[in-house]
Amino acid sequence: MGNKPYLLCLSIHAIFALQHFVFSDAVKSPVRRPLSERHGKWVLLRNNTGVVAMHMALTHENTVIIFDQTAAGPSQYRLHQRYNGSQCSTRSRNDLKDGTCYAHSVEYEIHRNNLRPLRLVSDPWCSSGSFLGNGTLMQIGGHGRGSKRVRYFRPCDNHQCNWQQSTRSLSDSRWYASNQLLPQHDRVIVVGGRNARSYEFVPKLHCQDKSFNLPFLHDTNDAHGGGNNLYPFLHLSSDGNLFIFANRDSILFNYRRNRVIKSFPRIPGGGSRNYPSSGSSVILPLDHRDNFQKVEVMVCGGAASGAYEAAEEGRFLRALNSCGRMVITGNIHKWSMENMPGPRTMHDMLILPTGHILIINGAKRGCAGWQNAVTPSLEPYLYNPKKAVGERFTVLKATKIARMYHSSALLLPNGRVLVAGGNPNNKYTFSEVAYPTELRLQAFVPDYMDRQFDHLRPRNLTVEYGGNSSGVAYGKQFTVHFLLGRRPGKDVEYSVYAPPFTTHSNSMNQRLLKLRCQRMTRDGGGLMSAVLEGPPSPNVAPPGYYLLTVVNAGIPSLSKWITFTNA
Repeated sequence: MGNKPYLLCLSIHAIFALQHFVFSDAVKSPVRRPLSERHGKWVLLRNNTGVVAMHMALTHENTVIIFDQTAAGPSQYRLHQRYNGSQCSTRSRNDLKDGTCYAHSVEYEIHRNNLRPLRLVSDPWCSSGSFLGNGTLMQIGGHGRGSKRVRYFRPCDNHQCNWQQSTRSLSDSRWYASNQLLPQHDRVIVVGGRNARSYEFVPKLHCQDKSFNLPFLHDTNDAHGGGNNLYPFLHLSSDGNLFIFANRDSILFNYRRNRVIKSFPRIPGGGSRNYPSSGSSVILPLDHRDNFQKVEVMVCGGAASGAYEAAEEGRFLRALNSCGRMVITGNIHKWSMENMPGPRTMHDMLILPTGHILIINGAKRGCAGWQNAVTPSLEPYLYNPKKAVGERFTVLKATKIARMYHSSALLLPNGRVLVAGGNPNNKYTFSEVAYPTELRLQAFVPDYMDRQFDHLRPRNLTVEYGGNSSGVAYGKQFTVHFLLGRRPGKDVEYSVYAPPFTTHSNSMNQRLLKLRCQRMTRDGGGLMSAVLEGPPSPNVAPPGYYLLTVVNAGIPSLSKWITFTNA
């Protein structure tokens, strides 16, 4: 019988899902709609991913790693045999209840719309992650015996790769911690976690390396609100220092010297922004026009004061609808506040190739936790940072699927946004609850991917590294070739995007840069050649894989993987 796993209740549903996917992409005559009616569309990709997408990460092999906790018991992806080789029988009541007879992590292949199971040795429940310079996903912490574990997934093109667990452990337990890839030595800083008000570096350079106490995490802890400083927001500033936001406060931190450089003003308004209040945050696009020196962060949504305690009593307070922006470089620091079209908690914030921010998933009332929220936020919001206050938000087309606690979203190389997960229950539960476990896989298709814009879309991207075949060296030139049906205007931009590790409204390591174009030429057949300049240093863009996109008049190409390297 072999070790061929299968998805429960999937055969017929998967066929219909794939048909939906194919038919929705069938060639049709473009219907040009007024700008006011352009709000994107939703596509159902699969009816069953088998496991809840509590965590997701996009690899440079164009696959998505999806995984849940192992403590949830049986998933919906049953295996014929355990990873130790023993058989799993459908006739055995014990095997049907045994979580080791089920997958808790899968790899999703974007182009083929299929899945394969992956092995997890320890529990990664509410963990964190970062991609290293070679594209390996370093995955840190979790629950129980998994709380001090470090796992690695190195993507491959032969579908034989799997999770590997390090023999070295973390210094502290890391449950609800956050990660940031550092510019030096291919290392990651791990910050916070439940009962872990400290930080440490992974991998350790020496066996005796320990964690460091971080008083800021003591000061921001809300003992009666579930913490409200878990999964802190981390952003690497272009000066090499680390911005840390927890609860309502933030600092600029020199991790090399264990020193707080700046304490920023508290974000105005009540409530809290971090888990379990679960707002979200991005670093706005960095731009070559100021040499990447202006670094501005944005924090949106969260939960009202007392939301966690109220939810435990069955009362669900209205979530926050405010967003704050603040420049963290320079000497003047002030939050600029504005309101989203509605309240939101447990949402994801993704940077699109255009530089706009997509706010998607979440709930309007309550906070994170088991059955702690109601009233799903079905409508995504699109935020244009360049417009005037009051004109920046657009409400997009609503989904019909609730994506609340333990849901995730990712930007894909094809310009779509992958949306999955949702499970406010501590087991896989499909009946007699307000919000059942959600296993359907969707794509939100922004309007810029509509076929009516194909005449503007750059096509057939290729990258020429020059003398350095391993990638783009910092501050050096490289060439991008692409086809364009008409002569471009002045509004052609070149963006590079670091895909995040996403979980619990936190898109770790996400950043987008707009690169400088030194010159652009065109031959008679529409082939464009643009000479671009790489970012000046690893502080601006840590080494690793990025998605390169050419954006013409607001219409992006399909993205191409490139690497930035110190070599």
